[in-house]
This record gives sequence, C-alpha cells and structure tokens, in this order.
Amino acid sequence: AIGVAGAMAAAAMAVSAGVGGGVGSGVGSDFSDLREIKKQLLSVAERSRERGLQHSGKWAAELAFALEPLPLSELPPPPALTEEDARDLDAYTLAKSYFDLKEYDRAAYFLRGCKSQKAYFLYMYSRYLSGEKKKDDETVDSLGPLEKGQVKNEALRELRVELSKKHKARELDGFGLYLYGVVLRKLDLVKEAIDVFVEAAHVLPLHWGAWLELCNLITDKEMLKFLSLPDTWMKEFFLAHIYTELQLIEEALQKYQSLIDAGFSKSTYIISQIAVAYHNIRDIDKALSIFNELRKQDPYRIENMDTFSNLLYVRSMKPELSYLAHNLCEIDKYRVETCCVIGNYYSLRSQHEKAALYFQRALKLNPRYLGAWTLMGHEYMEMKNTSAAIQAYRHAIEVNKRDYRAWYGLGQTYEILKMPFYCLYYYRRAHQLRPNDSRMLVALGECYEKLNQLVEAKKCYWRAYAVGDVEKMALVKLAKLHEQLNESEQAAQCYIKYIQDIYSCGEVVEHLEVSTAFRYLAQYYFKCKLWDEASACAQKCCAFNDTREEGKALLRQILQLRNQGEASSTDVAAPFFLPASLSANNTPTRRVSPLNLSSVTP
Repeated sequence: AIGVAGAMAAAAMAVSAGVGGGVGSGVGSDFSDLREIKKQLLSVAERSRERGLQHSGKWAAELAFALEPLPLSELPPPPALTEEDARDLDAYTLAKSYFDLKEYDRAAYFLRGCKSQKAYFLYMYSRYLSGEKKKDDETVDSLGPLEKGQVKNEALRELRVELSKKHKARELDGFGLYLYGVVLRKLDLVKEAIDVFVEAAHVLPLHWGAWLELCNLITDKEMLKFLSLPDTWMKEFFLAHIYTELQLIEEALQKYQSLIDAGFSKSTYIISQIAVAYHNIRDIDKALSIFNELRKQDPYRIENMDTFSNLLYVRSMKPELSYLAHNLCEIDKYRVETCCVIGNYYSLRSQHEKAALYFQRALKLNPRYLGAWTLMGHEYMEMKNTSAAIQAYRHAIEVNKRDYRAWYGLGQTYEILKMPFYCLYYYRRAHQLRPNDSRMLVALGECYEKLNQLVEAKKCYWRAYAVGDVEKMALVKLAKLHEQLNESEQAAQCYIKYIQDIYSCGEVVEHLEVSTAFRYLAQYYFKCKLWDEASACAQKCCAFNDTREEGKALLRQILQLRNQGEASSTDVAAPFFLPASLSANNTPTRRVSPLNLSSVTP
C-alpha cells in the first residue's frame, strides 16, 4: 500500500488537475493554529459522545486523527462540571448506560426532572429516538418498503412543544438547538428548522451534526447566499460539503484542495468526499483511483462504498464488484451500504429480483437511505414494474429533492407509459439539477420531439452536443430531425461531424448509427453528384450488415452513371456551407466533403 501520504497526494493531484490548482483563499488565517483546532475537535468529539451523538463524535475524531498528535501538556481538560451536573451525575451515568444499549424509554424514565444541560439533552434525545425506533419497527413489520411514509413518530409533537418553550426562554445550548431543529424538520417545518440550525451553528460551531442537517435542507445556491453563517473554520467544511451536494463540483474541489493545503492532507473524510465529487461529475477513472487508495488506507471502511460500487457497476467491473461485495459482507452484512453493494452486484449480473430484494433489505435497515430508493426504482424499471418504480423514485425525492437520478428515473417511467407531458416535467427537473449532463438534454429533446416541438428539440440536441455528449447520440438525433424537415445539408453536416467524433475517440464502431450515417451521406453525395465521395461512403456501407445491399446497389448505380460519362462533379455540385453554429470559426468550409475516409477502417 502507498499509505496515507500517497493516497492524499493522489487525491490532491487529481483535484489540482481537475480545477486548475485549487484556490487557497477562502480558508485564510482561520487555519493558522492547527493545534488549537485539534484541541477543539477532541473536546467536541468527547462532548458529542457524552450526549449519544455518535456520528458527530466520529466525524470530529476522524478529523482530529488526521492532525499531528498533541503533547500531554496541551491535551484539552475534561469539561468543567456545574452544581447541576453534580446533582444529576448518578441519574445521567445510569441512563447513559441504558441509552448505549438502545433502551431509550428506560433511559428517559431515569432522567425525568434532571436540570443540567447534558442530562436534559439526553432525556429529550432518548424520547426522540424511542419514537423513531418504534416508527421504524412498525414500518418494517406492517408494510413493504414501498408503502412507507404513513407511519409517524408519535413523540415529535410533544417534544416540539417542550423544546419551543425552552427555546423561547433561551435555555437551549448548541446541542439542544440541534435536537429542536431535527424535530422541526421531521414535522416538515423546513423554514423554522433552517433558522434553528443556523442558530445552533452560531452557538456551537464545532458540532458537525447541525451543519449536516443544514446541508440537507438547502436546495439551491440562492438559499445559501441568504444564510448568515458563523465565520469559523467549520464553515469551510460545510461549504465544501454543500457544494458537492448542489453539484457545484468545481467549487467543492477547490474548497477541499484548500483544506488539504491547510493541513488536513491525511483526512480520510476529505479523500472520500473528493472521490464522491468526481463520481458526481462522472470522472470515473479519477474517482475509482481515489476510492482504491482510500480502501488501502482504511480497509474496513463501509461508508461511501455504495458510491464506489456504483462506479464499478458503470464500468461493468464484475470481478472487482464481486470482491467488494464479499469483502463488505465479511465486515458487516447488515449495513445499508453493504446491501446496496450486493444489490448492485446482482443487478450487474441481470438478477434484478435478487437485486431489488437487497435494496429492500437496505431500506428496512434505514428507510431514509436515499441511494437504495433510487436504485430500487431502477431495478423495478428493469423488471417492467412501472408503478413500483414510480413509488420508489417518489420516495427518493421525498428524502432528497436534489437527487437528479430519481427525477430522471421518473421521466423514464412516464416515457414507458407514453405520457410525454409528465416526462417533460421530470426531465426538466433533472436538467435543472444537472445543467451540463448531456443525458438529461437528449431525454428532453426526445420529449419535445414526441410533442412535435421540433425547434425546442433541436436546441436540446445541440446543447447536449455542446456540453460533451456522453452517449454520442445527440448529433444523430439532430441529423434525423434535419432529415424530417428536409434540411439535407444540415443533416449531412451532423452525420459528418458524428462520424468524425466516433472515429476520433477511437471507439470500436459497434455504433448502430454509424451505418445510418454512411448510408445517408452516400445518398446525399449521390444527389449532389459527388461520385467519389458517394462511392467512398457506399463502400463503407458494405462493411455493415444492415446497409450492405443498399451500398452495393448504390455502387452499381455510380458505376453506370460514370460509364455513361455523366458530367463530372466539378460542374454541378453547389457550394456547401456549414451552419454558423457548427463551424468552429464561422468560415465557410470547402465543398461538401470534409470527410477524409482514407484513415477510417472499420
């Protein structure tokens, strides 16, 4: 293994290569004293653990681990105890042991009437978790995962009433505000929840949980602008995270690069976030190499491994995906991520029923797990069960409105159901979330085509080509539109460009549409009486099964006409110009054939 430094160097190189070096501004003097930051992280990790907030504690501990160890003299002292803490100590110690064993009602019972901040938080949090546990148990017992959402946490309303009284009396500390925000969010009071989380971040900026909750509630960059956030080094981590979520990947990578430069170069959290960012912009090779490094450094890590498996799935890397699935199964087979990885593995082997079963298992473990809803939707699509797919995608959107895959999936299901207006709505939503993803644009174009809005369709295909067409289909679709509209010159140009693209990227020409393009061009040149070009294209047609006969027939015709001594192409062919938008420098090209076929051998 290359070790920590190697992995971070790989990630750092990838980042700087991706965004032109990463910007070091943003962080500034806040990170000048890393020892102080380490003290703060160790202290907040301890305080989070005392309150049963394991994930926030783990996040702080992981980040602290990435910094240099402190000498004994500099270790943070344990938090000072108040008179109230001392009074509640026995009840707190007993209740915390019950809490750790997930006996939440029992913990809450022994904490009634406690006055200290820590014990009061644990009392309220135990009641909240007890309600959540009962809700999840009921969801699992009574209903299949697709009918989730009808069961509510009964404790929420009481908790809200009690916490809001404390909030008005200004008696809640940073952790209390966080819990109040969570309760509000669960009751769908989003605006109030955002205000409370912002307040929590001001009161206790080191608690990552509050920042993370805020991330989940912010839907676009505009909302972000209007938040008054505390000016602290934690804000940099928050911004990097929210940029990744909002698909502002370049900004996110710059933030992560500046955090690496500031001294967090060994943080596995940052490495994994960079890998996720590359996954989001579909830079699959970089994402894979960073994930592989991360696995060398942290071999028993399970979080983010579902994202890693998505990448292996997209690349059809069966042995690697199989190894990952077995490996995670050995570590912990009842983790949501493990179930998703195994689901992906079965999906890649086209065992869709089995895959759906594992995604359902993931949702039984955590009904709020976004990735599993979306992936389950995809499996139902494969099994042609559109109504179940629609429900799964809708649940995914309920969990996270920014999940473009779920919006796109809904578009696809309604396309199968032949409901183009619905399709259009969902594809538009997906496109708004991923404006530079050619797949959304091509899907939109197809929709407009079905609705006979050909001008709009043309724009979509153009844009898809302009942003970098992943599936290399936009030009063909555009060419066919031009054909329909009898705009033969533009159609020919699109086919020429398409063929050049296919051959220039050195792909194996298994593309169905290559033969279509050659056939159209052969006929086009034939009409223009450009015999050489026509016969070159017709010869290419002979290389494909579906156009072989037509190619031969055209070659015979050309031969006949040549023998009859038809006028040579120099007299006839009209000069031919690229549409302004197509030509690189808007200068007219020479006569029609910019296609040099000598180098092209299928």
